[in-house]
Amino acid sequence: MATVLELACELIARPSVTPDDAGCQQWLAARLEKIGFHCESMVFDDVTNLWARRGDSGPLLVFAGHTDVVPPGPRELWDTDPFEPQVRDGRLYGRGAADMKSSIAAFVAAVEEFVAARPDHAGSIGLLITSDEEGPALNGTVRVCQTLARRAEHPDYCVVGEPTSVRALGDTIKNGRRGSLSGRLTVIGKQGHVAYPHLARNPVHLLAPALTALTRQRWDAGNDHFPPTTFQVSNIHAGTGAGNVVPGTAVLDFNFRFSTASTPETLKERVLGILDEHELDYDIVWTLGGEPFLTPTGTLSKALSASIRAVTGRDPELSTTGGTSDGRFIARICPQVVEFGPINASIHQANEHVSVAELEPLKDIYRGLLERLLPA
Repeated sequence: MATVLELACELIARPSVTPDDAGCQQWLAARLEKIGFHCESMVFDDVTNLWARRGDSGPLLVFAGHTDVVPPGPRELWDTDPFEPQVRDGRLYGRGAADMKSSIAAFVAAVEEFVAARPDHAGSIGLLITSDEEGPALNGTVRVCQTLARRAEHPDYCVVGEPTSVRALGDTIKNGRRGSLSGRLTVIGKQGHVAYPHLARNPVHLLAPALTALTRQRWDAGNDHFPPTTFQVSNIHAGTGAGNVVPGTAVLDFNFRFSTASTPETLKERVLGILDEHELDYDIVWTLGGEPFLTPTGTLSKALSASIRAVTGRDPELSTTGGTSDGRFIARICPQVVEFGPINASIHQANEHVSVAELEPLKDIYRGLLERLLPA
């Protein structure tokens, strides 16, 4: 059996920038098939997904993750090649080291050890791996979950290997995520010469009071599990580039990260109400990135917390902060979904890294979960 470090290096060395899997899943399938997994490649458009399962009885515990990574950015910002894994000063460097190839390596090592020790374990083990988590997320986990639902193949528990730890391995489990609702607002004015403003209608000036009202809204108060919903502007554009032209349109991109205290429908209604109140001529296009999901304290979170305590001595906090993940899709077919993985401080940055000393404990935590949920 390989160490988690060896497996992580093998994955990091493959330049799997979304949606290119770069052979990661084929390599994973070859290892898993050796220990009795049935491996199924699901390809949708340019996205490769892997569904691997060992056993045909319940309960079904799934480890989920993604082999794709974000682009490394300018090479000069990296001390070493981002796709040549390097160990320096006790840290493993490379794109995907934290997000989330080390977690996948720990999944595989944990499963290999568990199956070797308990070949007749109860229930089933699954791995759901995609190459489309960091991208549009249209042909990855969501499509696999749709396929599994049509086959009435429903996981009972799922752990997504996102890097959730904040200061030390095991300090945080994500038991839910906020929803994401984006909008592109186009405010329509009338182009003209800046010296003759009475012959033009400046959409920036028209937008400004409405934008102030949007930023001052209290969308909800959150609840016991989620912080209040937030509204943020991400991009704003108007003008032709010339200094003497009143723009004809102003385009604003914004995003809600919303709790279960709000719905996409109520947020849309309130935005439109504010725009109409300010008598704007506008067009708006909405994109629902994901609904919020929440797994209340239960069998999965208790078993994972117990495994974390046994390995690290820490009592993890249950949290719903941060961005979205593929957990939002899996929650549609699985009643208990949590996320747990290594420290997230360097994700998407140059010189992304994980502590080598935390790789084997991460594997031990995942194995401990298997032992608690799928006893012999």
